[in-house]
Amino acid sequence: MNRVITNIQFESENLQRLNEVVLQDNFQTRVSEVRKTNITITQKPTSFEVNFPNISAGDHLIEPIEEIGGRELDPAAGEEFSKKVAFAGYDESKYRFLALEGEAHITSHTLTYHLHNSFIPISKITFYFYTKSQNIERNSKYIKLTEDVTSESNFDYVIDRNQLIEEYSLENSILFIDGPIIGGNITSYTLQLVESLHSKNILPIFFVKNSDSDLVINSNPLFKNEYNSDLHWAYSLLKKGQRSSLFKYSDSYNKNNSKIFYYFKPFSYTTPQRIEFHPETYVLYKEYFPKIFDLIYYLLLVHGDKSNPQIRPIAVSEKYSREIIRMVNIDLLLKNSSLIQTMDQSRFGG
Repeated sequence: MNRVITNIQFESENLQRLNEVVLQDNFQTRVSEVRKTNITITQKPTSFEVNFPNISAGDHLIEPIEEIGGRELDPAAGEEFSKKVAFAGYDESKYRFLALEGEAHITSHTLTYHLHNSFIPISKITFYFYTKSQNIERNSKYIKLTEDVTSESNFDYVIDRNQLIEEYSLENSILFIDGPIIGGNITSYTLQLVESLHSKNILPIFFVKNSDSDLVINSNPLFKNEYNSDLHWAYSLLKKGQRSSLFKYSDSYNKNNSKIFYYFKPFSYTTPQRIEFHPETYVLYKEYFPKIFDLIYYLLLVHGDKSNPQIRPIAVSEKYSREIIRMVNIDLLLKNSSLIQTMDQSRFGG
C-alpha cells in the first residue's frame, strides 16, 4: 500500500470539531460526589508528570540498524516539508490533590494541529479520586478503590489519552506524542493506539526527555564501562544538530513490543532527547522518515527554548493544557461544599 501524507486537504466538518474544550462524561457528578465525601486536603494541588517506567534488563534484543555515529540534520529541509504535511502534537497537564482519604487527579489532555499557519487545539478535562478505603469507595461509583494509585492512574490516563486522539485526530497526518511507546503497564494501550492511527493513515512519533535508560550502552561492551546512561553516551557522541544511528528494540517474548529509536541533540549544551516509533510505522512510511527527522529539528528550533527544548506542536499543547487547568481554577474545584482543609492549607491556601 502506498501511504501518502503530503498535500492533503481536510473535510471542513472534521476541522470544525476542533478548537474546543470538552469534559469527561459525568465530570461534574464526579467532582460533586467527592465533595460530599468530606475529604481533608493536606496540601495545595501540585503538578506532576505521568510516571513511565524504563524498560528493565531482561530478555530483549537491541541492535543498530545503521552504522553507529552522528548524522547531520537539515532544518531548512524540515521547514519545506512542514509546508506539505499536516501535523499535530499531544501533551497533557496533570494536577494532584493529596487528602487524608486518598488523592484526586485532574488532567487536561490536549491535541493541537498545525493547519494553515495556525495552531488549532482540542482539549479534554478528566477527574478521578483514588482511595484505599472500602468505606469511602462505597460512597460513590466514581471513587476508585486501589492499592496502587500510580498504576491505576496510568491506566486512566492512557485510556483517556487514546480516546481523545482516536476521536479527534485527522487522517493523513503526522502525530507527535509526548511519552514513550513502551512504558510499563500502558504499553499494550499505546500499541493499540499505534495500530488505530495506522488505519487512519496517521504517522505516530513518540518523544522522551530526561530518561535514564541504559539499553544502548548495555548492548555494546565498548559503551558499558564508558558511560553512565544512554543520554550520557548520546551527549558525548553527538554534535549540535545531529541524531544518532537508529536502534531497534525487540522483546523476546512479544515481538509486537518493539520500537525503533534514536537520540537527537538540538543544541550544544542540552541533554539529548529520544525519539521513537513502532517498526511497522517505519515500514509503512519509510520514504518520509529522512524528511521527518529534519522536520523534528526544524520544529524544535522554531520553538526556540533552550532551557526546555521541545518541538513546537508538543510545546503548544503543553501550554494549552496548563492554561485550561488554570481556567478551571482547581483551587476552588474541591474547596467548595463540605470539603475540609487542614490548618496549613487553610492558612496558606487562601
